[in-house]
Amino acid sequence: MMTDLVGWISAAILILTISRQVYTQWRTKSSEGISHWLFIGQVAASTGFVIYSVLVENWVFVVANAFILLTAVAGQWVYLRNKRRAAGASAASSKPD
Repeated sequence: MMTDLVGWISAAILILTISRQVYTQWRTKSSEGISHWLFIGQVAASTGFVIYSVLVENWVFVVANAFILLTAVAGQWVYLRNKRRAAGASAASSKPD
């Protein structure tokens, strides 16, 4: 019981930390200083960890890694949206009147 509690608390902290980063990117509409590879790597790793966790029947990590995977997908979407907006704003500001 205590072992699972440690796992759930740790998973919640990680999910909240990553979610906060994605929220900050979304709120500020900026991906300044964020690597495109961060979310690509996170999606790949989380997918592997979900599969592994199912295979070993560790439900704490199945749930935690599934949420982390969703957060990574959301983070990638926000990253790409911010980059498109920045590129559009840059192109619009360089057009002559």
